[in-house]
Amino acid sequence: MVKPSRDSLHASGLPGSGPPDDRYDLRVLSAIRQIIRRIDIDSRKLAASHQITGPQLITLITVVERGPIAAAAIARHIHVSASTMVGILDRLESKSLVQRQRDTSDRRKVYVSVTDAGRSLVAQAPYPLQYSLQSALRRLSERQQKQTAESLERLVRLLGAEDIEAAPVLKIGPFAKPAAPGEGRET
Repeated sequence: MVKPSRDSLHASGLPGSGPPDDRYDLRVLSAIRQIIRRIDIDSRKLAASHQITGPQLITLITVVERGPIAAAAIARHIHVSASTMVGILDRLESKSLVQRQRDTSDRRKVYVSVTDAGRSLVAQAPYPLQYSLQSALRRLSERQQKQTAESLERLVRLLGAEDIEAAPVLKIGPFAKPAAPGEGRET
């Protein structure tokens, strides 16, 4: 009996047979799916074990590391909009993890400080995926880091995804419904 080749197994659709080495499109899609799945698993573990999302934890870590800090400064530091930051802070405050206080001389400024419960959670919670990635990238040479970033940026362009907003801090939640053909994009 002749053993089927890897290419014929893949073509037959048998489980466990990966894409052939020359099917770069399938290899890239598989890698993207693995990354997406890793992000999802990481987010679910964090939510299940600590009842907090990645963006909330990154916000909390920023407040712990920088002391009382203006909400606008946190938003800039973690690359989210002011309105997104308000929502994150609302949820952290409702969990008694942070406190907000208005500046006495300029009521427009709001300062955020961490509570004991927030400090305790940061000490117990695993670092978010972004920190794990940052640590892993630092083990690569500068050249390898640059090549990795440029390759992924090239992939974004190939997929026509340059105009899709994607802050470095990952937000978890439902996606907005895409606009119907002929409708303008909502902001």
